[in-house]
Amino acid sequence: MPAASALLVAAVAAVTPPQYVLAVNWQPAFCERFAATPECASQTADRFDASHLALHGLWPQPRSAVYCGVAPAIVAADRTAGWHELPPVSLSAPLRAELDQAMPGTRSALDRHEWIKHGTCYGPSHEEYFAESLHLLRQLNASAVRAVLAGRIGGEITVDQLALAFDASFGPGAGQRVAMTCREDGDRRLVVELKLSLAGEITAQSRLADLMRSAPAISPAAARA
Repeated sequence: MPAASALLVAAVAAVTPPQYVLAVNWQPAFCERFAATPECASQTADRFDASHLALHGLWPQPRSAVYCGVAPAIVAADRTAGWHELPPVSLSAPLRAELDQAMPGTRSALDRHEWIKHGTCYGPSHEEYFAESLHLLRQLNASAVRAVLAGRIGGEITVDQLALAFDASFGPGAGQRVAMTCREDGDRRLVVELKLSLAGEITAQSRLADLMRSAPAISPAAARA
């Protein structure tokens, strides 16, 4: 009987889909707090990230899935925020151009940090990790979610309104798979980041709606990653 139980547990584990968190920034609010960073000091009203969600990262779960196969010295450099000292991310020219637009934090070497900490646990290549991250971001920015946020710059949005935009764009229940991070700024609370819970194999053809539908509600631990 113990052997049969062990086989059952192994079989269940084998079909459990991989889980991820897609983290995206709402850069206008982010830059109110971090105005001195290179990506914020150079921001203009007509730049892409002034009206679109920006890529923070794609994080394999659980939260402990970080720094896979990374040398201790590189981990130490990453944790002390010496990101420009990290190995460079090598991408094709078209992908590099898209990433620099969609992830303004590349000006602070955020791409190097995200690859070292999270991408090394995702797959074997820089190209695959960032191409598939951007594939998901494009779908999010083409949705009602971006439109709702862009239409409320300088105004207010509630958690319920955001959840409804996700449900309308990605199916019923999608809003329950999103965590919204806000920062206090005087008497205001600014939306600076969204974290989406995803589950399933991610490819260049994956639909964000399918990945969200297969995912659990986002956990507090994942939301803090």
